[in-house]
Amino acid sequence: MNWTAVWSIYRFEMARFVRTLLQSLISPVISTSLYFVVFGAAIGSRIDEVEGVSYGAFIVPGLIMLTVMTQAISNASFGIYFPKFIGTIYELLSAPISFLEVILGYVGAAATKSLFIGLMILLTASFFVELEVQNWPAMLAFLVLTCTSFALFGFIIGIWASNFEQLQLVPLLVVTPLVFLGGSFYSISMLPEAWQTVALFNPVVYLVSGFRWSFFGMADVPVAVSLLAIAGFTLLCTLAVWWIFRTGWRIRS
Repeated sequence: MNWTAVWSIYRFEMARFVRTLLQSLISPVISTSLYFVVFGAAIGSRIDEVEGVSYGAFIVPGLIMLTVMTQAISNASFGIYFPKFIGTIYELLSAPISFLEVILGYVGAAATKSLFIGLMILLTASFFVELEVQNWPAMLAFLVLTCTSFALFGFIIGIWASNFEQLQLVPLLVVTPLVFLGGSFYSISMLPEAWQTVALFNPVVYLVSGFRWSFFGMADVPVAVSLLAIAGFTLLCTLAVWWIFRTGWRIRS
């Protein structure tokens, strides 16, 4: 393992995060504050509690998941797309490093950024609502797995995209709607029975449910199923990235 190469890629990507700190960090924090103003004040005044948890606290895990998923995809996709765009990716491909080292550098940096932002969202939320995490190890495990899996997914999008518009296509048209419909701001038990069945086909439901369980000890689906879902998605994305480097799809052409 060429750890010098991994560290070089990782440090370069993290330096870009620091240079764009206002956009990368302050913007999500402000957006989260606005969510609390809108959902907490407008809807929270009509919904006091959800399964014994105040509505303002109930939406915190969903807000963190929404931000973490979109930020992980955005950082990872831009990180690999930009070298493609300016042509420096060929220098990377000709260097004596394996695809695993490339992944560790780019995906590791994107996951670190989104993890840091997720923790900042959690800190911001604590100023608005009384919040207590019942199971810190489980919360961190779900958060790290989500950051890693969606950073891998974003890396795939960055390889697939042929222009800057396509970088935002999947997060805006697929991921964000799935998060909003995945029980981020409500429990799927509040839906009619038929719609509860439909909601179970949304993979984000399992991520949000497991993450919320680590906060409040309540879940819409079994926690073990949530862990299997996020682990399976991580494995699937890893295999897809391995296939991309093995075949050179959208990289060498």
